[in-house]
Amino acid sequence: MTGLLIEAREEIWSLKEVFRISRGSRMQARVVVVTVSDREHTGRGEGVPIRRYNQGTESVLAQISSVKAEKNLDRDNLQQLLPAGAARNALDGALWDLEAKRSGKRAWELANILIVDQVVTSFTISLNTPDAMRAAAKANANAPILKLKLGGDDADLARVEAVREAARAARLLIDANESWSPEHYLEIVPALKKLDVELIEQPFSANADEVLETLDHSIPVCADESCHTTADLPRLTNRYEVINVKLDKTGGLTEALRLCERARESGFKLLIGCMVCTSLGIAPARLLASAADWIDLDGPLLLARDRENGLSYQNGKIGMLSRELWG
Repeated sequence: MTGLLIEAREEIWSLKEVFRISRGSRMQARVVVVTVSDREHTGRGEGVPIRRYNQGTESVLAQISSVKAEKNLDRDNLQQLLPAGAARNALDGALWDLEAKRSGKRAWELANILIVDQVVTSFTISLNTPDAMRAAAKANANAPILKLKLGGDDADLARVEAVREAARAARLLIDANESWSPEHYLEIVPALKKLDVELIEQPFSANADEVLETLDHSIPVCADESCHTTADLPRLTNRYEVINVKLDKTGGLTEALRLCERARESGFKLLIGCMVCTSLGIAPARLLASAADWIDLDGPLLLARDRENGLSYQNGKIGMLSRELWG
């Protein structure tokens, strides 16, 4: 690929309601959309700057600008040109889309992976009071899997109990977003086990998760903030049973495919996750979902509206992606 035209811009998408986790809350999704054109075909991709990793729209746009003059930009050399993160994800997605359009093949054919017609995703209930989370669970009681954001405080157990009461049939996952202490973990996990919680995501800070090597894992523990790319896998082996693969952490589908393969070889189970984004941001991750153990690709469901030709979400199931959307 030579002389590609690269353009990038920020888009702001309103949320249906406040999205709250242990680190803060927001009412908007800020995404960066990249288009890559060979003057005949145009591919596009979306990335979400993550504040937790000191990324903002400006820094992401600057990273994208830094590769605009590259004469032979492709997915392989992009891995060396940019670090893992939102900028590389958006560009990588656009390059996959461009390749699909040029070849007339779908992205999953190019990636040589099987894709199934529908996959079941969890739906996220953001951090709130037990009563508010009960109401949210009741409103989404038909969702097959609910993922609850917890905060590391005394109300965590009451939150899960309230949700379980409102949605007795739902499978439950919880995400602590690095908010727990070891004492909190020891106190709450036996009770969560009785409530049939099947996964605990990132209980401890990524820089203090070695404590997991000394704790009982009666519920599997999933690495999110602790796992970005394949390079992170060796130190996670005795700490986690599952890894959360997010394209904005891996820096795109190219590295995510590698990470999934190596993680499986190392004995990890896989959760495919996302940031709050539109269907364009979810589309490449949808390719990974067919072979995952858990899927958390509900970003567009949190938006007031999704983009045109978005993914179909019905009764907790995500359909196939259209050619008009991506890949």
